[in-house]
Amino acid sequence: MQNFTLASFILALALSILPLRCLAAEPPVFDIVVYGGTSAAVTTAVQAKAMGKSVVIVCPEKHLGGMTSGGLGWTDSGDKDAIGGLARNFYHRIWKYYQADPAWKFQKKAQFGNKNQSPPGKSGDGATMWVFEPHVAESVFEDLIRENAIPVHRGKWLDRTPGQGVILDKGRIRAIRMTDDSLYRGRMFVDATYEGDLMAAAGVKYHVGRESNATYDETWNGNQVGILHHKHHFANPVDPYRTPGDPASGLLPLIDDSKPGTRGEADDRLQAYCFRLCMTDHDPNRMPFPKPEGYDPARYELLLRVFATGWRELFEKYDPIPNFKTDTNNHGPVSSDFLGANYDYPEASYERRAGIVREHEKYQKGLLYFMANEPRVPADVREAVSKWGLAKDEFKDNGHWPHQIYVREARRMLGRYVMTEHDCLDKKATPDSIGMGSYTVDSHNVRRYVTPEGTVQNEGDIGVPTPRPYEIALGSILPHKNQCENLLVPVCVSASHIAYGSIRMEPVFMILGQSAATVAALAIDRDSALQDVPYDLIKKRLLADGQVLELEDTKTVRATKLPGIVIDDEAAKLTGDWKRSNANRPFVESGYRHNGNSKEPMTAVFETKLPAGLFDVRFYYPPNSNRATNVAVNLRHAGGITKSRLDQQEKPTDGLYTSLGNYRFDGEAVVTVETRGADGFVVIDAVQFVPVPEP
Repeated sequence: MQNFTLASFILALALSILPLRCLAAEPPVFDIVVYGGTSAAVTTAVQAKAMGKSVVIVCPEKHLGGMTSGGLGWTDSGDKDAIGGLARNFYHRIWKYYQADPAWKFQKKAQFGNKNQSPPGKSGDGATMWVFEPHVAESVFEDLIRENAIPVHRGKWLDRTPGQGVILDKGRIRAIRMTDDSLYRGRMFVDATYEGDLMAAAGVKYHVGRESNATYDETWNGNQVGILHHKHHFANPVDPYRTPGDPASGLLPLIDDSKPGTRGEADDRLQAYCFRLCMTDHDPNRMPFPKPEGYDPARYELLLRVFATGWRELFEKYDPIPNFKTDTNNHGPVSSDFLGANYDYPEASYERRAGIVREHEKYQKGLLYFMANEPRVPADVREAVSKWGLAKDEFKDNGHWPHQIYVREARRMLGRYVMTEHDCLDKKATPDSIGMGSYTVDSHNVRRYVTPEGTVQNEGDIGVPTPRPYEIALGSILPHKNQCENLLVPVCVSASHIAYGSIRMEPVFMILGQSAATVAALAIDRDSALQDVPYDLIKKRLLADGQVLELEDTKTVRATKLPGIVIDDEAAKLTGDWKRSNANRPFVESGYRHNGNSKEPMTAVFETKLPAGLFDVRFYYPPNSNRATNVAVNLRHAGGITKSRLDQQEKPTDGLYTSLGNYRFDGEAVVTVETRGADGFVVIDAVQFVPVPEP
């Protein structure tokens, strides 16, 4: 009887405790669940806490910050006046860190100078610095996490099995499940990944690849065969075949067999990925480039042929960051971008993605080892490259190699509003601004192919300056309501391929993360779908928190607002490698061109037809101290040809143009700019013909 009583007591106790244990095991419901470890994830979570919401970051990554802490230390910022809120605070924290002497371990602060930061003497909350070491960026993100007591669950991978990883009910995500079976419940969810895995698993529609130009009536989308905007192309003919001149011998490695195709047509290609390497030539902190497993020098035969043409622009994107380090980016016809190796990355399994990342690492390590060690590499190249190596004090747990591959684009949501080049290039009004972008409408190359002439060429590289900072629409981070009512997507935003090329900058991701959290918090307060939150409420809170939603355009001159006939540099007939820019303002339309201070002879011809009469001929250019003082300008008019020289260091008549004089025309009018013999940068912006009343 005693044994029975004891057993009964134990059983009763167990039964009484069981419900409590079950209850304790039930995962909490967070106000906002953020999936991903990017810079956008951090600003999303910080803003959520600022608005009094419970939040958790759930991410596969061990290291927070994405590319910002993953090697991209030379920030692609565009117009810094367009960056506010938490994003600007991040760059202020960077500035503050580098004001202390201990930050300068290998280099004196004065020696680094004032590169890419606030003017000397500026301090306080407004001071910013846009260049930094990877470990410093990561420490700033970790500071934000610690200061705001944000839980971060690392090493968590969303279960992408259909119907398993996202628990939906009546158009809302109720919970997300990881591959380790852990469950995260929430009222609102934010996909802050570069890949858009949560978005896709939730059934939200998206696009991968390049749309046709016809899809959104664009110019710079789709196949861009024959367009060579940057210096990432083969400027000189290079034979693509293993045995030069013999197609039957097969193509060299790194060249695909695709046809040139038609400009503007759609495909499923992506701009190339790479690692943004933190390198140094400072011996105490330099690790020689390692030889990767399976290294095959034959893989880089194409680069030898590039060197044989005399190409030597190896170090043009070794952008300096503090302590004798670099953020090293792709530059040239064969460089760190691994063209064509990423097409299946967005939809690939985790295992396949890891394989793609390994292949990129193997390619890029092999490229560096090849240039530094291969006897067939020209001695001047080999000696110069071998002075560099990986920074020993960066990425210590990953062989000093970045932990994040540069996913320049993957999936892009098809949301309530699709951003296109028309938004970025100020050709239409963008509704409901939640932040601004300003970087060049940009794409890296997507492939390397054989031209009809039998030479190798790259395709896909685009760089068109934006005329001013542009608004980013609320609808670009929101799915359609009938697809999901409680998911925001601040990274894989709703944008065309070419518009995404401008939006995809790290400061913008931080901006959109903060805005996403704001919308989520307001939706919680109203107990409504995200899509039902009034924009006026969103705008009011964003402005209160320092976000920049619009900027008065005082730096761009519209050709349509100028008198007479205006020929922009976009309409000029060009020879040579003119480069687009919008660094110095004001300018006409979207920017101007310069010759890069090259000694290569170039010309620019501005021509039109004029009615008989007298015209004031005006030449537009933004001045600078690095400009040429002897730019050759030839003007053809009714009386013949007048030759003149312009000093482009001098400020033009009204800050915009210099008058070449009054001339009579009767039909053809031609202004030709020549760079031969110029003693600095030659700049072309526009030519204007203004009718002059007859005396």
